[in-house]
Amino acid sequence: MSVRRLAEQQPESFAFTPDNIAWANTQIAKYPEGRQASAVIPLLWKAQEQHGGWLPEPAIRVVADMLGMAFIRVLEVATFYTMFNLEPVGRHLVQLCGTTPCMLRGANELKDVCRKVIGPEKTLSADGTMSWLEVECLGACANAPMVQINYDYYEDLTPESFEAMLNDLRAGKDVTPGSQTGRAASCPSGGPTSLTDETLFDGSVIGAWRKRFDEAKAPEQAPTEAAKPEAPSPGEKLAADNPGERAAKGKPAIKPADQAAAERSVPASDPATSPDPKRVKPRAVKAKTSASAPGNGLNAVDGQDNVKKTRAPKAPKGE
Repeated sequence: MSVRRLAEQQPESFAFTPDNIAWANTQIAKYPEGRQASAVIPLLWKAQEQHGGWLPEPAIRVVADMLGMAFIRVLEVATFYTMFNLEPVGRHLVQLCGTTPCMLRGANELKDVCRKVIGPEKTLSADGTMSWLEVECLGACANAPMVQINYDYYEDLTPESFEAMLNDLRAGKDVTPGSQTGRAASCPSGGPTSLTDETLFDGSVIGAWRKRFDEAKAPEQAPTEAAKPEAPSPGEKLAADNPGERAAKGKPAIKPADQAAAERSVPASDPATSPDPKRVKPRAVKAKTSASAPGNGLNAVDGQDNVKKTRAPKAPKGE
């Protein structure tokens, strides 16, 4: 980044107009107490706008005092951002993009036009109405080459159309911003090749577009009937019976004989009365004992699949 310095000749003082002071206070109020420095860029921009398009040193000091900042901190901001002009500029400031897309499309020829009509870069024209400088990409690469004059973009320039435009500005004539070849937005030079039906983007189908959403919401917004609780099983009904509530509602008390009869009438398949299979303990099954083969010495005698070893009885001596 090149070194940026303040102009050698500076005005003696600077003061915001009453309207700009009110505007500045509105910007400062957007930030919490102790964070007023966040408004430094908007205030510097307003000071530059008021002072004919460039930022003098007294204006930087005024902004520093308003925000409670050290002068050097505000100066750092003003010299870092190239949108702040530190030297006088013409009433029509031409910022010419010279990066790759514009350079390939003829930006160098536009520089020659600026030197011819205005003069050397970063100097005022002889009548003081115009000045120019080369800048980095301005973001309109599809319509290269282009320039920015004050706040407007002028695109699809040729050396001839650019020179005629500068002469019109100097003469005080109105110049139409945007593409100088009639291109719509960033469409191909021969015209759009997609979205050619203007009704797709001119707002005429907004009603139909919204209607389909309203129709989809209609069933959701239809009134629904109150859900009725399912009749509980007899077991659940008796379990939830509350004598106090029945008496309060004027209902007769349930007699023990009726309750017993109702419990007997509940089918065994009713989930409310069926036993939980997880809680039922399995019955112990004893293993069947089997006689061992003669001379085998193994007998299952405990019924738990445990095998005990036994010895065959010894024959008496003498036999």
